[in-house]
Amino acid sequence: MSSAIIASMNRPKVRHEIKSSSFDGIPRQHSSSSLLMRTPTTDLTVRRDAFSRRQYGSVETLTLMDDDCKSHSAGRFRIESGDLEGSDEVSSPVASPVHLENPEFQTRWYFKYFLGKLHQNYVGIDTEKDPFILSVVVTDANNHNVPQYRAVLWRKNGAKRVCLPYNPQKPQTVKGILSHFELEKFEKGPKEIFDPDIQKDILVLEEQEGSINFKFGVVYAKENQVSDEEFYSNDDPSQSFNSFSDLLGDRIKLKGWEKFKGGLDVKSNATGTESIYTVYEGHEIMFHVSTLLPHSLENKQQVERKRHIGNDIVNILFYESSSPDPQAFPQFKPCMMRSRFTHIFAVVCYNTCDRSYKLNVFSEESVPLFGPPLPSPPVFHDADEFREFLLVKLINGEKAAVNNPLFAQKRERTLEMLIKNIHQGYMMETNKLYRRAFSDVIQDAHISRKEEARRSEYLRVGQTLKVKTILKGDAPTSLVTTGLLKREPWEPQSFCMDFPHPIICGDSWGDNKLILSTENGTFIVEEGLNHRSIFDKSVPVKQLDVVEAHNLLIFRCDKGKEGKIYVYRLNDFEGEVLDKVTRGKAECRENRIEKTKGCHLYALSRQGASHLRMVVAIQKRLLLFTWKHSVAWSTWCPTVDFEIVDGFNFVRELQAFDSPQLITLIDGVRDDNQICVGYKNQFDLINEKNGDTLQLYQVEANKILRKRKIEVNLVAALDIYEDEESELLLCYNHVSHFQKLSEETSHDFDFNWNSEPSDIVCAFPYVMAFTADSIEIRLIINGNLVHAMSQPGLSLITSKCDIYFCTLAGPGGSPKEKSTEQRYTPPSSPSAKTLRPPQYIYKIPLSCLAGQMTTTDKSPMNPTPPHQSTLLAPVAQNGDRSPSNKRRSPLLRTKCIHPSGEKTASDRHDSSGSDSGISILRPGNNSSPPDSPYQQTICTLDFSHQETDLV
Repeated sequence: MSSAIIASMNRPKVRHEIKSSSFDGIPRQHSSSSLLMRTPTTDLTVRRDAFSRRQYGSVETLTLMDDDCKSHSAGRFRIESGDLEGSDEVSSPVASPVHLENPEFQTRWYFKYFLGKLHQNYVGIDTEKDPFILSVVVTDANNHNVPQYRAVLWRKNGAKRVCLPYNPQKPQTVKGILSHFELEKFEKGPKEIFDPDIQKDILVLEEQEGSINFKFGVVYAKENQVSDEEFYSNDDPSQSFNSFSDLLGDRIKLKGWEKFKGGLDVKSNATGTESIYTVYEGHEIMFHVSTLLPHSLENKQQVERKRHIGNDIVNILFYESSSPDPQAFPQFKPCMMRSRFTHIFAVVCYNTCDRSYKLNVFSEESVPLFGPPLPSPPVFHDADEFREFLLVKLINGEKAAVNNPLFAQKRERTLEMLIKNIHQGYMMETNKLYRRAFSDVIQDAHISRKEEARRSEYLRVGQTLKVKTILKGDAPTSLVTTGLLKREPWEPQSFCMDFPHPIICGDSWGDNKLILSTENGTFIVEEGLNHRSIFDKSVPVKQLDVVEAHNLLIFRCDKGKEGKIYVYRLNDFEGEVLDKVTRGKAECRENRIEKTKGCHLYALSRQGASHLRMVVAIQKRLLLFTWKHSVAWSTWCPTVDFEIVDGFNFVRELQAFDSPQLITLIDGVRDDNQICVGYKNQFDLINEKNGDTLQLYQVEANKILRKRKIEVNLVAALDIYEDEESELLLCYNHVSHFQKLSEETSHDFDFNWNSEPSDIVCAFPYVMAFTADSIEIRLIINGNLVHAMSQPGLSLITSKCDIYFCTLAGPGGSPKEKSTEQRYTPPSSPSAKTLRPPQYIYKIPLSCLAGQMTTTDKSPMNPTPPHQSTLLAPVAQNGDRSPSNKRRSPLLRTKCIHPSGEKTASDRHDSSGSDSGISILRPGNNSSPPDSPYQQTICTLDFSHQETDLV
């Protein structure tokens, strides 16, 4: 069908949502469109890359008055009070989910992936004559038939981890894996240790990262008391304090206690007869409660109480208030507690008038940021929710505190001593050492009996050690208190379960459509409908974008050096007649921008800008185009007919240092826009107006990578905003680097991914890395890991608004869990004549990541039976998050109560044996999620029951 016939077809008149041109606090280009109405979806999309550290408190210098009324500095502390400057924050901490950061069951690799399995341990000495230990194992990630290397490098400054793809045709070597840790030269080459007892020593090394069990001090304080001597002398606890103690955990008898002791005497009652104990997500916690520790009438300092509480990293100070003023809070200062060891003080004030808890947190300045951020205001009316928030805050706080200089130096000395002892103890046994490639980790078909016996003994020792660790209660993979199946904000929802073609690229169109490019053509995939073709395979689309604000589809066709940019109206693909049209190469000629011939890459300005800009890369040349119409014009005049290719005006040509590998357009203030260009091993900043170039950041490739001709892999340059200031997140190899755009305020803040990502997505408070077989989720505020899940054949499709990705993992998790119809076994070789497996497309709604859960859930990855609701925070149409309750809970969680009052087996979820994000409970044949979480006749939502706590 000719392009003239297609153009003459009736186009439906479609009104498009008006896109926001700016949002509070973030500089953007302004025009009349900024006065137009914004939708919640648009607002979330624009705000996704903006974050603020102010939600985690401010650092202040505290003073103390001596007896002579002279003020002295009492140290610098970060004070979290929930008070936010201004009412229009980029993200409300109330919407931030509560997560344990760096959970041990995902960070303690040696226990989880190595111990009890066949692996290799190497010992070597670097050029500074410091010994190091390297552990390597080949694992099958979550039984997805995706073998991969996991390696841990132990040095005196800590452990580093990396996950690498496994190729049996090109097995990794010792030096090859060490090069990923930037370890270039060695004083003595790494040697493999065959002695199975080394597994116990390495497990001790891993335990130095911090205990999985915790001890927290709990102090009963009264109004007008100003010193720890007065606090410790309180021996008459109120009913409110006793209730608070019972809320924290169970009251246990110390004599004969066999579980985690927390330094208390369990033989002769020397430290009291009772204590408070609990278990939270596998972490045993012992509370050193001041009123339960021995009290002395002669000793005013109460040394026995201070000896335990003063040596806890985290203390809780409990106050009681009867004031009706919601702003009333005790005047506590950390200097009141004289301790050089305690770094974090959680001040709890219980209001007897409304029975609420108010929380403030004081952290020494050297303690890194940790979450969750306090709600605003930090008042909790639900005791069980307060308990969970407090426990997570305390655990994350102690984990953060051990990384401050005081504890880091002690840990470094301990690690140095342990590694030297391992080196001296095992390197003397030269008869057990020799070099070997990592490919030998795989069970060979032909091995000697002696080697088989050695491996069996190695496995036996490792498995025995693992069982003993579990029985002792020190297993970092235990999730003892995991209860009801919860809905995490990153849990995917199904979109298309049987797309037959491998996806090259794509973008979202509206809330329920995708445009996908494949080797067999380009298709529109609509939720619940069969996909339809819009371009055949003669149009090789390699990059595409849907710009709904301007009713445009822009894509790049690349075939050798004939790459060009094409532009269509979205209306050209709508309507009964147009639905059946598949265009070929000949029909696309009138829609190509001739000036872009030979291009290999392009980039568009981000959503929310009033005018659309496009930069096209042709080798070293950068061509700048702008769309002639604003968002307002495109919205109010969507049917005005003009030649679509004439809509882009060529502005100017700029020159790059080399052929760009990635381009990001940065919106500046007063049209002072910039272009971030990445090539080879550096990122540059180019001014759009005059072409001035600033070398922004250079990656130093180590000599091993250069010798092996492995180039630095530039992943992404994300335009983000911190406290209204533009910033870039530069990602390459395993590293993400925060870079300020102004040199005066530039600072270094890097964090490493476990696996090398192919795409990075930022959605505050998270930053997500998509690799070939996993999704890694971290907090952007500090880089701490919160979750990782394995997905075979993973590929990100688009993250413009909601996040869409495809994978070979269907709605059954691992292949072992799938039904017969959905079972997939990878082909034995690439040349095998088998059918290609279907692509499973999933969606992660941006509203969930931003703290708002959708009102319906159609996810077969975590389907909801008709009698159950797993929504955390349903969003009402009128903006009220909890219309049925006068007081909204600061935490986002709900629980489904069955009519029978009993929990079914499907209500329980155990993730200790799986790191996949696809874990399914299959609904009934005719089941579907309720239209509204507020109108359910079978179950009710309960915000108060203790078992509703998310874990």
